[in-house]
Amino acid sequence: MSSLATWQRFVLAVLACAATTLIATPLLGFLDPANIVMLFLLTVLLVAVSLGLEAALLAAFLSVGLFDFFFVPPRFSLEVQDGQYLVTFVVMLAVALITGRLTGGLRQQADESDREALRSRALYEMARDLSGALMVEQVAEITRKFLRSVLDADAMILLPDSTGSLQPCAGQQDVRLQIEPRLAIMSFDGGKPVECPQLADSGYAVLYLPLKAPMRVRGVIAVVPADSCAETLLDQRERLETMASLAAIAVERLHYVEVAQHTQVQVVSERLRSSILSAISHDLRTPLTALVGLADSLTVSKPPLGEVAQETAEAIRQQAERLAGLVGNLLDMARLHAGDITLQKEWQPIEEVIGASIKLLGRALAEHPVKVSLAKDFPLVEFDAVLIERVLCNLLENAAKYSPPGSPIEIVVQARDDRVEVAVCDSGQGFAVEKNSATFEMFVRGELESSTPGVGLGLAICKAIIDAHAGTITAANRAPGGACVTFSLPLGLPPLIEEDVIFQHGERQP
Repeated sequence: MSSLATWQRFVLAVLACAATTLIATPLLGFLDPANIVMLFLLTVLLVAVSLGLEAALLAAFLSVGLFDFFFVPPRFSLEVQDGQYLVTFVVMLAVALITGRLTGGLRQQADESDREALRSRALYEMARDLSGALMVEQVAEITRKFLRSVLDADAMILLPDSTGSLQPCAGQQDVRLQIEPRLAIMSFDGGKPVECPQLADSGYAVLYLPLKAPMRVRGVIAVVPADSCAETLLDQRERLETMASLAAIAVERLHYVEVAQHTQVQVVSERLRSSILSAISHDLRTPLTALVGLADSLTVSKPPLGEVAQETAEAIRQQAERLAGLVGNLLDMARLHAGDITLQKEWQPIEEVIGASIKLLGRALAEHPVKVSLAKDFPLVEFDAVLIERVLCNLLENAAKYSPPGSPIEIVVQARDDRVEVAVCDSGQGFAVEKNSATFEMFVRGELESSTPGVGLGLAICKAIIDAHAGTITAANRAPGGACVTFSLPLGLPPLIEEDVIFQHGERQP
């Protein structure tokens, strides 16, 4: 009966009262008027239970009129001879109205409870479907399905793009609603619902709900009623906010799933690349070492080789050494990325490592005078001498490669606050400005097409070593021309030398 229109309920109420009159008329000689009144009250009660409050009120007034017209003397007239019937009419009407109102109210509550149960079940089914959604398009379709089945409304999900602008997510081509961008942005930025029922008749969304997830607002849901009745939709705002929360959690879950998958792919790719580099380096190191040794033996063989053969042997040795260096860089990079290196830190003077690096690169620095700026009383620094020597060798070798012959190379060491800074500067062309952010990545070179040998691993190795020392490394161009690579290490508090401790106690021994 709840699906009947109001006029249909009124017609059924009139027919029920007429049927009661027809049934009670033959019983007039057998029943007292009070019992006939009970029949009409029963009819009002049945109408209230079956047809609702409005039909029960109509049946109450109609029952009083029919009882007066057909059963109160004089019959077939609304005239009342006995004044006591007036009391009967009043009591009958009051009882009918109260009974009908109470019964009709209970009926309305029961109907509303049924509707709430259906909506709650639909919300539960929506949450269940969202938990299995694998794409944002599925989240949008599940949300629209809930709105169409429960509130007779439609919706569009707006998500921010790479520039931060709200755009409809894919798979919503059939959505027939228009968006007011300012209201959507207001809801997204403020994190609160924005409603504008005045736009209902124009086809625009009347309610904008933020997709407020635990971490942040993920987007906006724009909702429009299908029958252009905004009041009914806005009355369900609390339920709509619950729906938006479920959709927001689903969108955020998919976002982090995508981030996790991307990160996992990067980790696997990096691990595979490191494994390949390590395998290749190990396989190439032995024959390259043998090749360098054989080339050296040719240059010192007895009797000495001819001039042409000697130059050939020297060229073979140089190229073998260069290739061995490249393979060594590959192996070091693989080992650093795998985390297999343990730092052997000791407190030591940094000038000794600088001197050892310059001496080690004697041949590569033969055409470049090296100037070292370092205070005489510079404090001790805690670092791994072998690895920092490798950093300095790579930086000095790069400076020599990309500087014109005869140009100087400067090494400046200074203490700043709680860190020591070491800068290696040259007079070359400097770094490409657009590549400064990627300078320390693997296989990145200053010039894509260059006759200078190298594979772009030197600075990447330097960064990995400095990061392991909890330091920083940066690259910049100098104003006069050239480039500077600066790395810093924690200065720390050097330990006291034994002689200093003895002096403090005044007990120096011979």
